[in-house]
This record gives sequence, structure tokens and C-alpha cells, in this order.
Amino acid sequence: MEDHTNSENRKPKLLWLFIGLLTITNCITLWLYLQEKTSVKETIVLKEEVIVERDNVKNDLLQLQKDFSSLETNDEVLKTEIEAKKAEIATLLIDAEKHKGDARIISKLRKESETLRQIMRGYVRTIDSLGTLNKNLIVEKNSVLRDLASEKGKTTNLNKEKEDLNATIQKGSILSCFNVSAKGVKFKSGGKKEIQTSKASKTEKIKVAFSLGENKIAKSGEKTVFVRVITPDGKEMAKSYDDNYRFKFNKSSGYFAGKETLNYSNSEISGVTYCEGQGELVPGNYIIEITCDGVVIANTTLRLD
Repeated sequence: MEDHTNSENRKPKLLWLFIGLLTITNCITLWLYLQEKTSVKETIVLKEEVIVERDNVKNDLLQLQKDFSSLETNDEVLKTEIEAKKAEIATLLIDAEKHKGDARIISKLRKESETLRQIMRGYVRTIDSLGTLNKNLIVEKNSVLRDLASEKGKTTNLNKEKEDLNATIQKGSILSCFNVSAKGVKFKSGGKKEIQTSKASKTEKIKVAFSLGENKIAKSGEKTVFVRVITPDGKEMAKSYDDNYRFKFNKSSGYFAGKETLNYSNSEISGVTYCEGQGELVPGNYIIEITCDGVVIANTTLRLD
């Protein structure tokens, strides 16, 4: 009889225990549901943000494509480089459409578009410099032709001087520069062994090779060739930013990353210089300009990963 009574007393307790466990289980389930719902909302918001950023990057690339198409120059090297950049932009646009939901890819495309924008600005400066130079030569030529025209018919010697001056103006005294190349290098064995690298973190210096062309009109003697390097973040690379590394070009001034003095005798000559800056190099595209006698005579680019 006593056991029966105890059994009856335990039933309400077990019932309340079961109710309590059920309540806890329901609470946990509800909490998990709310967490999952919040996570889904955050994922949707994040995806929408990535798509918006993709659209922004795509619009920037389309604008860049138009900007590159608007660049006009008679320099064949520049034309080739501009066409290559236009093809690169077309590839990036395909990637933007293909990976529209990939935040990592979109972020990479954003950096690529910013680098291309910097390169385009460098091209604009170079084209403007060449345009100004050509205009000055045309003005000088026209001035000399007018003077010669007023003296026409005096003597055969004056006619010969006119022909010589015309030939001088047309050819010009500005040195041509070709076979331009740039690559990242590091050194081993105490600096005796040079190894090429495309990694920014491993690059110690940028090696720039070039050739100066034959020019019978230019002044012979020592020619100092300055190499100016614009980093991916738009800064001039230099070992030090004092007057020892400042030089003048195209009626402006800046800092050089390397220079080489050559004994020019009006015939073709080649040179190599090693450019360096402060600290570790950053990944991206480097714009390289070669200057001699105060004029930018060539340029190229180098990409370091």
C-alpha cells in the first residue's frame, strides 16, 4: 500500500520534469531557428553587396575601356601597349560577369581596375609630352622656313643652308630609345649572382635595359639617362627623396630610381641600370619612363605579383 502511494506521488514529478525538458527543447529549437534565419539574412545582404560592388567595378572597367580607346598617339610602341591594355580590360569584364557572386574575385578586379587607371594616367602624361614636343618642333620648323623663304634667291649657298636646316628640323636632335625591357631581380652569393623574379616580395631591384639610337645631329659626349618608376600606388620610387635624386624632365621635375651615364658618340649604344626604392616593393603594375637631355624618350611597364 505504501509503495503504491509513493508511486502515485512520483507521477506528478515525472510529468513536471517531462514538461520542463520539453520547454527547454522548444526554446533551444526556437533559438536555433532564429539564428539560422539571421544567418540567411546576412548571407543575402552580403551577396547583394557583392553584386553592387561587381556592378561598380564593371562600370569602372567600361569607362576605362572608353578612356583607353580615346588615347591617340603616333608612337608605335605606345599603340601596342594601349591595345594590350584594352584586351586586358575585355578579359576583366568577362571575369566580372562570370564571378559576379565571388567577393574575392570582385575585390581583385577592383585592384586591377585601379592599376589600369594609374597606367592610363601615365600614358596621358607621356602622350601630352610627345604632343608638346612635336608642336615645338613644328613651330621652330615654320619659323626657320619663313626666314629661309624671305632670303630665297640670294645665293646658292643660302639654298643649301635651307635644305640642311629643313633636314635638321625634320630629323631633330632628340635621341631615340628602343629595346626597352624591365624585370625584377634579386641577388645571391653576396650580390654576385643575379636571379630574375616576378614576385614583388622577393624583388630587390628593377633591372631596366635600353638602347639609344644613332643620331648624327645630337650632341655627342656623356649622356646621363634617368629612369623614373611610378609604383602601383602612384608614387615615384626613389632610394632617397632629396635633391640628390631629383631631376628635370619635360619642363617638370621628379625623382629617379636609377640612372646610367653613357659615352654617346652619335651611334647606337646600349645601357643597363638597376632601380631601387625604400622598403619592400608592392604587387601591381609599375610604369617606367626613360629620360635623356630633359625629355622622356621611352617608357614601358612591369607587373610584379
